[in-house]
Amino acid sequence: MGTKVCIDGELVDPEQAFVPVLDRGFLYGDSVFEVLRTYGGVPAPERRHLERLERSCARVGIALPVPLDTVRDEVHRTLAAADNEESWIRIVITRGAGPISFDVRSARAPRRIVIVQPLTTLPAEAYAEGVAVVTAITPRALDSSPAAGAKSSNYLTNLLATDSARQAGAHEALVLGPGGEVLEGATSNVFVVRQATVITPPLAMGILGGITRALVLEAAVAAGMPVSEGLLFPHDLYTAEEVFLTSSIREVLPVVRVDGVPVADGRPGEWTRRLHAAYRHALEAAD
Repeated sequence: MGTKVCIDGELVDPEQAFVPVLDRGFLYGDSVFEVLRTYGGVPAPERRHLERLERSCARVGIALPVPLDTVRDEVHRTLAAADNEESWIRIVITRGAGPISFDVRSARAPRRIVIVQPLTTLPAEAYAEGVAVVTAITPRALDSSPAAGAKSSNYLTNLLATDSARQAGAHEALVLGPGGEVLEGATSNVFVVRQATVITPPLAMGILGGITRALVLEAAVAAGMPVSEGLLFPHDLYTAEEVFLTSSIREVLPVVRVDGVPVADGRPGEWTRRLHAAYRHALEAAD
């Protein structure tokens, strides 16, 4: 049990897992990635993550080096080698190595990497008691570019925003746009519940099309809950009935405080709990 890595189809232990220093993923963050987890040892929702990986490659102009079925097989081989009860999976496609240059066409064959390690999740208290978030004006690397919406490895601004949130005693930073609108979390999508409607910012704002985000919206519709994609501002979060974050590892995480302001009564709400259960049910049919 433990961590295993697969680089271009070759399984290695993490201590022997290396990429060249001239790989553009290392030099420039010139790569895309996906993160997912297993349920009962099976990655889910695997197909959606692989399809988004393909879309991200297309958005940034990286040619997927092998068919998606090959990537899927390498994920399963790495999972089997790691032999964990439950696993965290990261798939990375870099543009490959080449001379140090801003010319993306100077890179040679794209490189693919699969990393599997034991799954670590938040403690149960985070879901029972909720978490705090803060808002932050954080320029995003891909904004106003053709690659907006790709899951790029260029995550420095996200890392710095998350660090600022943690220094403020919060779990996550919510990124604000130039007009003060709430876009997404540094590592998550954000939702509010207002007047019995589930609301989240629209993809047209250049946010990441989260896999969990999409499944939660589908689960809400299936459960007869009204949903809407619309502009949100910090005031909308301060006055919401409920706020929650979504991501593949955290699933549906209740937020009980925004910028120090309690959300409603400061406790996780019923809609968030219902949507978390509905999301788990939707996972069973997702692939």
